[in-house]
Amino acid sequence: MSTEAAAGKPVYNVKNPFLAKVKKAYDLSCAGAPKNTRHYEIDLEGGELEYLPGDSLAVQPTNDPALVEDTLKALGFTGDEIVKHPKTSAEVPIRQALFEATLLTEIDNKLIKAIIEKTGGNTPLNGLLEPDRKEDLKNYLWGRFVIDLLLENPTAKFEPQEFMATQKKLNIRLYSISSSQRAHPKEVHLTVATVKYTSHGRERGGVASTFLAERIAIGETVIPVFVNHGKGFRLPEPSEDIPVIFIGPGTGIAPFRAFLEEREATGAKGKAWMFFGEVSEKTCFFYKEEFERWLANGTLAKLTTAWSRDQAEKIYVQHKMLENSAEIFAWLEQGAIVYVCGDAARMAVDVDKALHTIIEKEGRKSAEEAVAYMAALKEAKRYRRDVY
Repeated sequence: MSTEAAAGKPVYNVKNPFLAKVKKAYDLSCAGAPKNTRHYEIDLEGGELEYLPGDSLAVQPTNDPALVEDTLKALGFTGDEIVKHPKTSAEVPIRQALFEATLLTEIDNKLIKAIIEKTGGNTPLNGLLEPDRKEDLKNYLWGRFVIDLLLENPTAKFEPQEFMATQKKLNIRLYSISSSQRAHPKEVHLTVATVKYTSHGRERGGVASTFLAERIAIGETVIPVFVNHGKGFRLPEPSEDIPVIFIGPGTGIAPFRAFLEEREATGAKGKAWMFFGEVSEKTCFFYKEEFERWLANGTLAKLTTAWSRDQAEKIYVQHKMLENSAEIFAWLEQGAIVYVCGDAARMAVDVDKALHTIIEKEGRKSAEEAVAYMAALKEAKRYRRDVY
């Protein structure tokens, strides 16, 4: 039995989420920013949800009703046909099943196989499931939703339950929590970039980010949520005089806002250094006033920013790290813990390379010795990453 259950508190999870409401939401990015990034404050009153900085909030979104209707039309369904709900197995109208439980923005190989069979191979999809054509398949599917395959293959006709069997489930989305519960006892905050783009002549949106940005009525719409505990991404004890370095460009700032609120609330002893990067200082300096307060009151010792498009050459957080290589290495030698949050494919790789370069240069080490130094940091849990 979990400690929460033992203490008589409700245990929230994917099968028993807390039904929360957004009490406040506002734009962090300004007009002219290439993407919209928003701050959400979710009301936990009555829920007894407990979280720590470094945890994530699981959010169960629903699909865009317009996309559901367009998909039904492409299938030739009224929407009232009865099917099994993918999550509960209850018999429900297919409109409800598609709205609540089907991932219409991603294509399962089962759908591709079914279309190839139903068209007798007379489809651009034919052959794309061959093992040696993985890259071709990936390129073909980029920017395509389920509806695109249906519209591109009109001769492939489905029975309602047959179609449901070709679909992925619409699962929870995890967002790094951007608040400390010490600072906001009855709230949890999120920092979310709204994913929107156009491809193949259709406006597209990320399911959960547009759900929050466009389909939530403040104080009214119910959002199923629960806490996903991230035990490996934690601050040192406030009494420990351990330096911390936070590297979080874009929405990677989320857990570090939570960390800094926690440090402020607990009077943490160790010094803290934040590296934050975005497109432009004018349009994307998220939480600027809070950073200024933390610098003024000593919660944050240093703030280093990188604005990629405010000058001719693009400058990112890894460039700013290299500019400050001597001081970063000095902090590492003092026992600093390095935290990285954000994009796994590019940013985290570039930050990792920058750290290796700093250790080689400032520590006068060979490439092999720098690798060993980094391995020792990881072993001592002094290099912690929350990347996605």
